[in-house]
Amino acid sequence: MRKQSSEVKEKWESLNTQANGWQKQVDKALDKLKDLQAAMDELDIDLKEAENVRNDWKAVGDLLIHSLQDQIEKSTAFKEEIAPINLKVKAVNDLSNQLSPLDVHLSLKMSHQLDDLNMRWKLLQVAVEDRLKLLQEALRDFGPASQHFLSTSVQLPWQRSVSLNKVPYYINHQTETTCWDHPKMTELFQSLADLNNVRFSAYRTAMKIRRLQKALCLDLLELNTTRELFKQHNLTKNDQLLTVPDVINCLTTAYDGLEEKHKDLVNVPLCVDMCLNWLLNVFDTGRTGKIRVLSMKIGLISLSKGLLEEKYKDLFQEVSGSGDTCDQRQLGLLLHDAIQVPRQLGEVAAFGGSNIEPSVRSCFQHAQNKPEINVKEFIEWMRLEPQSMVWLPVLHRVAAAETAKHQAKCNICKECPIVGFRYRSLKHFNYDVCQSCFFSGRTAKGHKMHHPMVEYCIPTTSGEDVRDFTKVLKNKFRSKKYFAKHPRLGYLPVQTVLEGDNMET
Repeated sequence: MRKQSSEVKEKWESLNTQANGWQKQVDKALDKLKDLQAAMDELDIDLKEAENVRNDWKAVGDLLIHSLQDQIEKSTAFKEEIAPINLKVKAVNDLSNQLSPLDVHLSLKMSHQLDDLNMRWKLLQVAVEDRLKLLQEALRDFGPASQHFLSTSVQLPWQRSVSLNKVPYYINHQTETTCWDHPKMTELFQSLADLNNVRFSAYRTAMKIRRLQKALCLDLLELNTTRELFKQHNLTKNDQLLTVPDVINCLTTAYDGLEEKHKDLVNVPLCVDMCLNWLLNVFDTGRTGKIRVLSMKIGLISLSKGLLEEKYKDLFQEVSGSGDTCDQRQLGLLLHDAIQVPRQLGEVAAFGGSNIEPSVRSCFQHAQNKPEINVKEFIEWMRLEPQSMVWLPVLHRVAAAETAKHQAKCNICKECPIVGFRYRSLKHFNYDVCQSCFFSGRTAKGHKMHHPMVEYCIPTTSGEDVRDFTKVLKNKFRSKKYFAKHPRLGYLPVQTVLEGDNMET
């Protein structure tokens, strides 16, 4: 009995030990289950709050374009706010994994709840990433920096499309063809052909540029507005390359301002697209999608509205150094970009071709061969109308003469009053020619093209009438030999043997 009693005692103690161990294990498992349930309940609350925010999102297609950036910022902030939930999900899964060594299996309800929490978290993450992606794509395609608003610049059967380097091109669905030029730009260049009968290159080119200037509405863009535009867009580094979106952004600012003042004249998408097309044609013929800051500045300054001398100052300032002086290389940069304007019109041959070296040399010779010139010397040289830049002052004369009415009758076509340029003979009394007859080379009443004439782009004053009368009187007593030796022209008949057939534009 003592032996049996001893065995019973040992077994009892062993049973107690095992029971105590089991009790500890059960208590530990219960604590883990309680922790897991509490963690899952807390996670469920956080997920519900986040899901409520997600459910309140508007579809990206229903958002206003100007709110896209704000929505991107809100979605990014939301993504950062829910980031700590990931730690709670990880903690819940860790607690679940700690039950396996305790040989505890989750109930079917708890197991489903855990799976549901994991799935909801994954779906929430995917929803945030997808929304951010859609918002960014929408901002890229339709936002302020996109080219989407320019799609209205063309009408059917035309469609505006964009290449990989953001350069626009145009699809004609009727003919199933594509081209770089905007259809309106093509029409404009075709209309310039009727100016080819103008005999003098400087005037012919200036008249073409004037028509282009008005088509782009740049004749409405004040020169001081152009200056402010460059400052606003921080265009200080002239050698910096602008992408097509950069140029569009700059032009949109300019034309938005013009639209406020001239609502009936300015169609912003059409003007921006046409001006972009022109800048690419002039300064990016290879369609790389990049234009130098200096090139765009020269193009816009040259065709904007302002006093000629102020343009000279602005152009000089863009290439001058810190000492407000300019060396030969800097002047060469200016003239090189300026000559691209007539070059694109197929008129470069009459302006010395693309070689600007003679003009650079001429300028510095005029300044007595100093290593650098100042703005005053540059303006004095420009007043001599150098060959490579002569189109700019003539453009201003063409613009001034455009609406001028002269109380005189053309001796050839009998137009009265003469509108535009008026050419008065300094050899014959009361002999006037309109610009159409003069540019086409028509003469009458014994007048010859080599006879001295004076050009007026605005109506004459009484003082000018008296001066011209005196000159005619003097010329009446001069011989043909004198006029052959002393051709005196008060206009600019630039025509040269270098000029060939019109180039394709």
